[in-house]
Amino acid sequence: MKHYEYILFDLDGTLTESGMGIINSVIYALNKVGITETDREKLRAFVGPPLSESFQKFYGMTKEQSLHMVDVYREYYHDRGWKENLVYEGIPQTLKTLRAQGRKLIVATSKPEESAKRILTYFQLDGFFELIAGATMDEGRNKKGEVIAYALSQILESASADTRQGIKSVSTSEMLMVGDRSNDVEGARENGLSCVGVLYGYGSRKELTEAGAIALSPRAEDLPEVILALENQE
Repeated sequence: MKHYEYILFDLDGTLTESGMGIINSVIYALNKVGITETDREKLRAFVGPPLSESFQKFYGMTKEQSLHMVDVYREYYHDRGWKENLVYEGIPQTLKTLRAQGRKLIVATSKPEESAKRILTYFQLDGFFELIAGATMDEGRNKKGEVIAYALSQILESASADTRQGIKSVSTSEMLMVGDRSNDVEGARENGLSCVGVLYGYGSRKELTEAGAIALSPRAEDLPEVILALENQE
């Protein structure tokens, strides 16, 4: 029977309901350059994917402009936006259950690693995780596939095997990504991992299914059973 020893978690929309702080930070940044945005629902699309890509996609900005917007965004986010955040109901117990099943938990987020560690520490979730992997502040590593690859490199370095190729072959088959957006699914696939989509976050059933999620978890507390069901299918 297959056993997923390593479970990689997205942060925003999967562990914490971070939309308010992210949206407020985006509005702050837009206002700074003279753009008034009143449709908060539209800005939900900023939760999850790299910010610089979202400013380009939704507001037609150049890469240089979008990187400037990220800097302005951080003025608000680092001051108070990161605290405008809630842990999803059921997450602490879910993490305890997964740990009790003998799994190693990892965070892989497009949020800057420094911010991710601060948030998880603030909400007393950091102790559940073997590794917290995130983006770099200079946007050099910000796509989900890049963050997952970085996380895997850290995991693989600590694994015991004769060759790196052997480690990769064994370890990736024992890893599973959990996230709420299509970029989580796609980033996992780029690295040879399957992904379970969560329906309580910011992505839709349609988005996750079309991206190729192998299963869906309606609630955080359903995750342990969803993962066990996947293992029993093997």
